[in-house]
Amino acid sequence: MQHPVGAPLPPPQGPGHGPAGWSHQAQHPGHPGPPGQPPIPPPHQAPQAPAHGHAPQPPAPGHAPQPPAPGQAPQQGWSGTGPTPPPSGGQATGHVQLPPGGPVALPAPPAEPGTGGATLAVLLIGPAGAGKTTVARLWAARRRVPTAHVSLDDVREWVCSGFADPQAGWNDHSEAQYRLARRTCGFAARNFLANGISCILDDAVFPDRPVVGLGGWKRHVGPGLLPVVLLPGLEIVLERNAARSGNRRLSDEEVARIHGRMAGWYGSGLPIIDNSTYDVETTARVLDDVLARSIASPPAW
Repeated sequence: MQHPVGAPLPPPQGPGHGPAGWSHQAQHPGHPGPPGQPPIPPPHQAPQAPAHGHAPQPPAPGHAPQPPAPGQAPQQGWSGTGPTPPPSGGQATGHVQLPPGGPVALPAPPAEPGTGGATLAVLLIGPAGAGKTTVARLWAARRRVPTAHVSLDDVREWVCSGFADPQAGWNDHSEAQYRLARRTCGFAARNFLANGISCILDDAVFPDRPVVGLGGWKRHVGPGLLPVVLLPGLEIVLERNAARSGNRRLSDEEVARIHGRMAGWYGSGLPIIDNSTYDVETTARVLDDVLARSIASPPAW
């Protein structure tokens, strides 16, 4: 078969040759391939010469070089194998840096009725059955600024195995778990406030017991913590305790003993709310007014 002068010769046919088996091992990156085929793209990495007569080893299975994303230059020190390196700065995607939580200072007095938009740290004190958790949750939900509610009893119950049940009485085991829960609540409150979120905590703090007293809360949260005592009458506390279930329900004798010790808050200088005749919404509104007065004239504790 005759070919016109100057026309390119077709590649030889046979194994490893021809369009179907075109071999580009001797070609250079960017040189054209067989007729009718696109140019051969340059490889990601140039093959390295064998050392001392040894043939180059292929990459291990599962470790093929991964090129960087389109438009992104490979990072310094990245060999092209293994997972993609993290973004610059060494921070993995999705990492959120929390500001350091320091002692909570007293907020500035609000310029409107109630607590307004002030960022607060509140401790609601009261015996079992006083309604602390219910009132604290509603007060937090009704504020027009971000506000979190942290109940110490809820945090204590995070311990699933080996939980110190309050019905078993107060001992070294329950005291250790109480201290741990209080530190955890204090850490949470400081971090909420560091991010501009108010926090209300509730706990049955005794006025005559330093272990579960205000000193620990002040140490873990800061001097800006605003304590308020919720103390209804004994008959109301007994009625509410009877409606409880599980380890939250105490015996009538224990409830009466706790309520009697809470009476020591009278004369302490802390604001006290007797919510015996208030519903939850009214109590939450009274709590907001009491807190506004505490901001203007902080209690000495």
